[in-house]
Amino acid sequence: MEASQTQLCSRPKPNLKPTNSDIDVNVYNCNNEIMKLGRLGRVKEARNLFDQMSHQDAVSYSSMITIYLKNDDLPSAETLYRKMPRPCIVADSAMIDGYMKAGCIDEARRVFDAMEERNVYSWTSLISGYFSCGQPEEALRVFHQMPEKNVVSWTTVVLGYARSGLVAEARNVFDLMPERNTVAWTAMIKAYVQSDQFDEAYKLFNEMPQRNLYSWNIIISGCLGVNRVSEAVQLFNSMPQRSAISWTTMVTGLAHNKMIKLAKEYFDYMPKKDVAAWNAMISAYVDEGLMVEASKLFIFMPERNSVTWNTMIDGYARNGLESEALNHLILMLRSCFRPSGSTISSVLTSCKGMLELTQAHALLISLGFERSTLLMNVLVTMYSRYGDVHSARLAFEHLEAKDTVSWTSMLLAYSNHGYGQHALQVFACMLRSGAKPDVITFVGVLSACSHAGLVSKGQRLFESMNCAYGLEPKAEHYSCLIDMLGRAGQVDEAAKMLSKMPPSELDGPVLGALLGACRLHGDVKLASCIGEKLMELEPTSSGVYVVLANVYAANGKWHEFAQLKKMMKERNVKKAPGFSQIEVKGKSHVFFAGDRSHPEIEDIHGLLQEKLHPLMMEMSYSRKELISGA
Repeated sequence: MEASQTQLCSRPKPNLKPTNSDIDVNVYNCNNEIMKLGRLGRVKEARNLFDQMSHQDAVSYSSMITIYLKNDDLPSAETLYRKMPRPCIVADSAMIDGYMKAGCIDEARRVFDAMEERNVYSWTSLISGYFSCGQPEEALRVFHQMPEKNVVSWTTVVLGYARSGLVAEARNVFDLMPERNTVAWTAMIKAYVQSDQFDEAYKLFNEMPQRNLYSWNIIISGCLGVNRVSEAVQLFNSMPQRSAISWTTMVTGLAHNKMIKLAKEYFDYMPKKDVAAWNAMISAYVDEGLMVEASKLFIFMPERNSVTWNTMIDGYARNGLESEALNHLILMLRSCFRPSGSTISSVLTSCKGMLELTQAHALLISLGFERSTLLMNVLVTMYSRYGDVHSARLAFEHLEAKDTVSWTSMLLAYSNHGYGQHALQVFACMLRSGAKPDVITFVGVLSACSHAGLVSKGQRLFESMNCAYGLEPKAEHYSCLIDMLGRAGQVDEAAKMLSKMPPSELDGPVLGALLGACRLHGDVKLASCIGEKLMELEPTSSGVYVVLANVYAANGKWHEFAQLKKMMKERNVKKAPGFSQIEVKGKSHVFFAGDRSHPEIEDIHGLLQEKLHPLMMEMSYSRKELISGA
């Protein structure tokens, strides 16, 4: 018994400390788990596991750095990279790539220059980075410095030149390649297609020794892009295999070439329709204004995404179906999809009245788009279009960042409604803010000067266009200036402007402005001359005949008046009747001059005669008082 106890006591104790082999296995397993978490986008969990490791090796650091870079977290990658105990070629190469993608060229170059050893990935990361940062000369210099080049490095240069739009340079390198892979061939074909050299692309495609699905799709898309539909169909039928992208390419390309019926046939034949294919067909119908057909596809669609909703809403808006656009926008929100800014803009511009506009404005605020300068600019314009200058001003003042379009929109709102002084005040504030006026701004400014009777100021501003802002006056600017001079009674000065204008800018509106000045001041001789020129330019425009007839009648030129009326009859020119429009409870009512077809016309006339007309006479408020709140 004692002997056996002695033997037990003399046995060696088990070694409970982990061996190097155990540590290696643990590190290996942890590295695999870190990479797995990284692929799933679970960055924090990957970092927690990294920090919990008893020992990290080069793979651990490289994996974690790569995960950070793939998730656009360069600062975290940079911090961890600097903590690495010893250099690692994989981590160095990853940081070069990360720095280059972030535009940090100097930092990438420092890492590269400090590397004790380099591999193909290191060199190609630097070369590719120089191309993406717009330095193809430096990229080529680094390429020539490479001690050994392989097909990957050659292909990197071809891709770099091709993506930079330097097709000839890409082809030169491609021709020098000792060995060409499918990626290089495809890059060259794509470069030719994108630079509108389809014949070269087609020739290269036919010479290609081995094609992949991507190269087939590119050449078919190129065919359809230059309207070579029959060749695209032949290529499509020759494909050894087709993907959903192949079918969608055909549908989209045929629709782009206005071959909607054939596009629908391909769509119907698709073995499996993905969301992109449905969207392509719906977009094709929308572009042709076929909203009924687009709506049918939309209803039967098994799955929709934000592109689907945005396409439909934009289609309804562009085709004048503003109620449908608003309804689908609400349905989109209920389906938990967020509309794009361009969709909201389409809805705003499609509004046919204040009711729809205020609803759209409310949706814009609820979606958090009130900080969007683009959309608030649209709001200013739309409120102005429907005569609500006060709301336009409120939208304008709500803008946190005003650009040239913002200032111009507000300026035009005042100018178009006759508030010249207010428009000029906005222009002065615009200049003080540092925003630069454009040609549209000056249309509003000159129009404002015309309405306010500020001839001298208007002339100075007209001269400043070219001198101070480098803007060449266009027909609309000359038209404003002539109208300004005409209103002030300076008809001769206005007529002289015609000789100073570039012939290319002399159009109907310019002559029309001068004709209006002649009518205002009774200049029959000049009116007759201008009227003849206008009738040559616009022989079927009733406005020219009407204004000239009024000039003749106002000055007792009855013979000329009769001759003009006879000419109108011979040319079958008819005066468009005047009309007014009002919106009541979301419904639009239009009244033409002399028209008594409205079902409630008697009640309307009675109300106007008995109540509204006397009330308006009593109020006699000024337009300045109306706008003072703005």
